[in-house]
Amino acid sequence: MSETARVTGGSTIKGKVIITCAITGAIHTPTMSPYLPITPDEIAKEALAAADAGAAILHLHARDPETGKPDQTPEAFARFLPRIKQNTKAAINITTGGSPYMKVEERVKPAATFKPEVASLNMGSINFGLYHLVDKYKEFKFDWEKPHLEATRDLVFRNSFKDIEYILATCYDNGTRFEFECYDIAHLYNLAHFADRGLVKAPFFVQSVFGLLGAIGTHPEDIAHMKRTADRLFGDSFRWSVLGAGSSQLRIAAQAAALGGNIRVGLEDSLWAGKGKLAKSNAEQVLLARKIIEGLGMEVATPDEAREILQLKGGDKVAF
Repeated sequence: MSETARVTGGSTIKGKVIITCAITGAIHTPTMSPYLPITPDEIAKEALAAADAGAAILHLHARDPETGKPDQTPEAFARFLPRIKQNTKAAINITTGGSPYMKVEERVKPAATFKPEVASLNMGSINFGLYHLVDKYKEFKFDWEKPHLEATRDLVFRNSFKDIEYILATCYDNGTRFEFECYDIAHLYNLAHFADRGLVKAPFFVQSVFGLLGAIGTHPEDIAHMKRTADRLFGDSFRWSVLGAGSSQLRIAAQAAALGGNIRVGLEDSLWAGKGKLAKSNAEQVLLARKIIEGLGMEVATPDEAREILQLKGGDKVAF
């Protein structure tokens, strides 16, 4: 392992930065943006365009095409997974986070069924506040949206040690690697705990999440603290990536890239493409991330380079 990789937690291919694009998620509701993909056709189209723009990994959720409500059934994912795989070399990452309202048994089913190269895995429980968004909208397109947001005043997104063990046990024999989503410093220590027990394998793909109400903030020191802690705990055994929620997305991406990290963007994490400007597509955000990377004198990793960096099993070994 090179000294650069050991210090930065970055790529093992010098100067290559992985862009992950999270296409739709389960946080934002249809009222918030007319560009949020909801139907299988929209999700597939957005995913392929993001890959064409430079995303090496596509992080996927599913939604009810009639209402836009999160849908974690394997049947919902089956409506777009084959189309995406057949039309791009990008690695596909299936969520096990689903929605904070779902039980872990429901959340893990798509990843267990389709055996993707990557699956997300939340590394700890947090308060998960979206209720502060309600006042931004005078009316909602669907009846479920406002109660969905207001209920988060009393919502804990449960990711207990037992839940994490359950997901690991369900998916690890499939050769699936994990995007370890760490919403706070304690989540890095939780990952270290599972590493000490031999239940997770290096290199760890650590996705540091900043800016959700109930989790770590977006101050530059928060990003630096997360990075320093991961360096101390994992040394050369991890690959670091960041996502910034909302308007902090690109600022945090720039700081992380300068520190040797990788970047996640997408309409799951932010609806914006600049101050007061709604992103019209996921690809628009990927291109903005690409400008940051190339402006720093680095290059965007191809899907095959991302597979090498993260030691993924290959797109021919999935079950879709």
